[in-house]
Amino acid sequence: MAITDINSEDRLVQQTFVDHLEKALGWESVYAWNAETFGPQGMLGRASERDGVLVRDLRAALARLNPDLPESAREQAVEKLTRIDFARSLIQHNREYYGFIRDGVPVEWRDAGGETRHAHAQVIDFRDATRSRFLAVRELKIQGVRVPHYNRRADLVCFVNGLPLVFIELKAVYRNIRAGFDDNITDYLSEHSIAHAFHHNAFVVVSNGDQARYGSITSKWEHFVEWKRNAEVDKARLDAEALLDGMLAKERLLDLVENFLLFDDSRAGGTRKIVARNHQVLGVNSAVASVVRQEELKKRFPPTERLIAYRVPRPELLKVAEELPLVKRAHEDLGRLGVFWHTQGSGKSYSMAFFAEKVRRVVPGNFTFLVMTDREDLDDQIWRTFIGCGVTDEKTPRAGSGKELQGPVRNFV
Repeated sequence: MAITDINSEDRLVQQTFVDHLEKALGWESVYAWNAETFGPQGMLGRASERDGVLVRDLRAALARLNPDLPESAREQAVEKLTRIDFARSLIQHNREYYGFIRDGVPVEWRDAGGETRHAHAQVIDFRDATRSRFLAVRELKIQGVRVPHYNRRADLVCFVNGLPLVFIELKAVYRNIRAGFDDNITDYLSEHSIAHAFHHNAFVVVSNGDQARYGSITSKWEHFVEWKRNAEVDKARLDAEALLDGMLAKERLLDLVENFLLFDDSRAGGTRKIVARNHQVLGVNSAVASVVRQEELKKRFPPTERLIAYRVPRPELLKVAEELPLVKRAHEDLGRLGVFWHTQGSGKSYSMAFFAEKVRRVVPGNFTFLVMTDREDLDDQIWRTFIGCGVTDEKTPRAGSGKELQGPVRNFV
């Protein structure tokens, strides 16, 4: 999406991004700067510039997705998704809100008989993108909540059901995109700036209309990465359009939000938020598709029918007339998941965590995951990562040798 004859960062870069979101990806968009009106009937339904959430859209989504919940329960969900605790940090808010977004907001109410009822209010339907509103807002003025009258103007904020999931910082095409991170993003993320605008954030994008990189709210610049392809067979690209098509397409964005974010407590220095890299998303989704395929084959072929016995003539050199008894798979793909290959430092521990979590969420069944390594240091690394990301805990069995696996493996089979 290279842009030439630059005259204005706003007119050219922002407009090009929004045009692509609208025409190619089906988003709605509005331009808010000096045009936004406030109140329930205002442009975005915000009460003031301090609002980071579009509560009007959020209420509409909660009603649409939870028609069986009473209004009081849905209002509890709104309150939980918008409250700001000044004793908590940005990452603490973000982690809690992410749990609400992915798993639903816990609510309770009393029914007609006086009994307390409990449920989880769904915020996004991750299986059907048509049930959510995707709105891109240009030039959104946001006022700080910790420091009065601290105002910032966000280039492009992408809302899903009123929640600001993606923050895009744009620079003129002749500018180095790192300037967007150094000069703007680091300022916005400060607790004394507009950090509350990132409480619900999934990931951050920095671009100059030509190049683009993405990262999380805890990422240093060296961990901002490019999105290169949407399928293994695609030719790699480094332009902004590749990122928009890959990460802001509605179904892909929902997949990223549901299945490709982790909070890792395994390393010194505090919690780190992890957003999957391009190759991890492609590899994990291919592996999950293989699991789904295997489950389908297992239904078609019961255990007693998965191997077919047959005979072939013995080679003449054996000079015996008898046939050789052999077996083959009932289907050529049965029992074959494939290989997910990584280079050193490419995030294999996180890939395994993403894979295990997505299988648990999207594939029916009760799965046992067995992670085998060939080095003690790698075993320790993966163990710490799985615990640090909440995929498992200290009570999960960990074998120290192949011998210790012999009993459990029989049970797994």
